[in-house]
Amino acid sequence: MFVGWDRGNTAHDMTVINAEGERVYRMTVPHTEDGIGRAITALADHGHATDLPVAIETTRGLVVDRLLAAGHPVIPIHPNAFHAARPRWGAARAKSDPGDSFTLADYARTDGHRLRRLTGTGVETLELQALTRQRGDQLELRTAAVNQLAALLDTYWPGGKTVFAALHSVIALAFLDRYPTPQAAAALTPKRMEAFCRKHSYSGRRSGVALTERMGSAPQSAARLSEPVVAQLIRSQVAIVRALQSGIDALDKIISEKVAAHPYAPLLADLPRIGVLNLAQIIGEVGPILERVTSFDQLAAETGVAPITRASGKSHVVGFRHATNRRARQALHTWFDNTRHADPWARHRYADARARGQRHPHALRTLGRSWLRIIWACWRTETPYDPEHRSTRNQPLAA
Repeated sequence: MFVGWDRGNTAHDMTVINAEGERVYRMTVPHTEDGIGRAITALADHGHATDLPVAIETTRGLVVDRLLAAGHPVIPIHPNAFHAARPRWGAARAKSDPGDSFTLADYARTDGHRLRRLTGTGVETLELQALTRQRGDQLELRTAAVNQLAALLDTYWPGGKTVFAALHSVIALAFLDRYPTPQAAAALTPKRMEAFCRKHSYSGRRSGVALTERMGSAPQSAARLSEPVVAQLIRSQVAIVRALQSGIDALDKIISEKVAAHPYAPLLADLPRIGVLNLAQIIGEVGPILERVTSFDQLAAETGVAPITRASGKSHVVGFRHATNRRARQALHTWFDNTRHADPWARHRYADARARGQRHPHALRTLGRSWLRIIWACWRTETPYDPEHRSTRNQPLAA
């Protein structure tokens, strides 16, 4: 038996077919607890969950989680691949929810042996994945909020922007909260500035004189808004940045705790210049891929390190791989780039790639493929990376 699940916002459609491609059951599934519960119960009438693979056009979400929890193998179908296969079931490419659920099931029946299946990832890995993704989202929000604060200062108080280097730092936010307008800071002397810095544990090396000179040398605003209005604008934006920074700090703390307790961390913790946050991202994004792939080539493809080769007749083109897990690729490439600054072997590999005419992104992927073989070997053998064993890194590992 094979199952096709066409997902929707308020309702889904589910079809079960047999090995000959004949429809044996169909159900409209409301997106409610009762609807999803009845669908999973109905599937149990057609066989054991492990013998009922479900084809669906997504890799994540509530429905996928519920199907995996019930024990069903989930076959994620890429929408583009499914769209390209539609002519199999009619030249008109007609589309309907019942029709899509049937064709998804039939696609799994005919091509299921070529398609990967999702497996339930460990809770520890899922937690790190969720935490690091939320941190990334909040980092983007903080960047936007800091840019808005900088724009306000450029318009209404350029001097307030120049005192401290990072507008999201604790002391910069405290300063703007205490002195939100040029008028509020008019009586700020070097001595008072130094007292303010001591109170807020300023770690910079600038004296009170230097900081006040920075503030005084900035151009004066010609905005005609009243001081109370400007103060409200600045303080409101400061509150937003402070709240986002507080959330990021809290996430950093719990991510550090989760990484320290994760079973994969000892395998990769000694990799050069990996850092706690980058290690958490790699475990959260690459960990689930490592759990399901069966070869190094598959791992390299899904993380975006392997190129795409198109060869036909006299044509032979090697191109950049776009279809990949982008979060995993970003986490890995950040680390690849860091290693060339800290590790002589990585620096040499990168330099060799550049000497062969590869541009920086291509050279990073070349270096990254070597590092990924090491990660694959550590994972496959359950052996922690040892920086002293140079021979392991200098010899290519079999996929």
